[in-house]
Amino acid sequence: MLRPQTKHAVPPTGDICRLSAVELAAAIRRKTLSVREVVTAFLDRIEAVNPLVNAIVSLRDRGDILREADAADIRRKSVEVGPLFGLPIAIKDLASTTGLRTSLGSPIFADFVPQEDDFFVERIRDAGAIIIGKTNVPEFGLGSNTYNSVFGPTLNAFDPALTAGGSSGGAAVALALDMLPVADGSDFGGSLRNPAAWNNVYGFRPSQGLVPGGPDFEVFHAQMGVDGPMGRNVRDMALLLDVQAGYHPHAPLSHEKPGSFLEGLGMAATGGRIAWFGDLRGHLPVEPGILDLCEAALGRFAQASFVTEPLLPDFDFEALWQAFVTLRQASSGCALKTHYDDPAKRGLLKPEAIWEVENAMRLTAPQIRAASVIRTSWHRMLLSLFDRYDLIALPTAQVFPFDVSTHWPREVAGRAMDSYHRWMQVSAFATLGGCPAVNVPVGFDDKARPMGMQLIGRPRGDLAVLKAAAAYEATLPWQSGASA
Repeated sequence: MLRPQTKHAVPPTGDICRLSAVELAAAIRRKTLSVREVVTAFLDRIEAVNPLVNAIVSLRDRGDILREADAADIRRKSVEVGPLFGLPIAIKDLASTTGLRTSLGSPIFADFVPQEDDFFVERIRDAGAIIIGKTNVPEFGLGSNTYNSVFGPTLNAFDPALTAGGSSGGAAVALALDMLPVADGSDFGGSLRNPAAWNNVYGFRPSQGLVPGGPDFEVFHAQMGVDGPMGRNVRDMALLLDVQAGYHPHAPLSHEKPGSFLEGLGMAATGGRIAWFGDLRGHLPVEPGILDLCEAALGRFAQASFVTEPLLPDFDFEALWQAFVTLRQASSGCALKTHYDDPAKRGLLKPEAIWEVENAMRLTAPQIRAASVIRTSWHRMLLSLFDRYDLIALPTAQVFPFDVSTHWPREVAGRAMDSYHRWMQVSAFATLGGCPAVNVPVGFDDKARPMGMQLIGRPRGDLAVLKAAAAYEATLPWQSGASA
């Protein structure tokens, strides 16, 4: 993948760490690489690079990890191994991991050690991955700037003065700097997409229900928040998604996956039609330079037989945003209220968490229902668009990565932002539609700041979105070269 000269003074990456996750898994199966060799290479890389960016937290003891790697090398001699066998993985610090601290980026949970895994984490373990630690997040995943009072900030992979994005910021930076072969993340308002855009990697928000969450599953929250994969290329994401996805009896919104996503990428996309929303003809404030990068990227789709045309749907987008705000408060705000109600804990909550709770407390049942009605109308609008178009494209972010000490932009393109997440409005469209959406890198501006573009597909059309992303990836001059 193309990378401008990073400002981090880091040693060059070893050959093992540069291999794709698909290649590494295949090499371990073929026994051309041992699990110990792979794990040691990544631990060495983490030791050299992570102190500069703070992407991986709660790293397990090296000796314990290597003993697990040695046991895996012995086990592979006599048993059939899973698709992630021997790959070192760090889990996003919002997901529960048995016996490994899960802080949620909050001092309230700074010492919390779960006794069970989230469902998709259990699947990752069962697939043979070695969980080595966690990836850093903002407190409770709120906002797209990964900082917290437990571990501190995560710095951008290309400029340590800038934010990594969030809430999957640690995962994105760890991928971009070759500290992990593949990573998980989660996404309510862009958390798999925004940090991927700002660190020049790929992030995939699956359709609602494709990846089951965990034992503390809440049906209302799961209607908008999802877990999914991030990768340095599309095939690596498909490898992890194959493991994460599928029906779970304890996750009532979950559903079966439509076969293997990795195998499905073997059949090339045959082209299609893309509706380019852009900035919704000025409705979305967007920092100069972003639309130019995205439109240049859309031009590459012509090489893969995709045709793009601008489109502005007939919809009240301000009402849609307010519906998102209401439904998020009804979910996240109410979930945090138990901490807010405890005087000893309220002082440990960051202002954005308190804002969510206090606004949630003012909501009425008619307001929540009205927001749900607007969301339903948007879903119907999307289904009608997907009768004519295969994909919808938008910028992944409305601003380039900003100073890491800035909690969130107060102004974008001359317009004041009225909340900590208004500047991420572009992420809400896929969330409210329950649609699959992928971030694809579109390059860098003249200040070497990365940017990405969202490709949004029909609900449960996850493979089609991944295939389109792979078709786009194949046009890039810096192809990652991932292979089976």
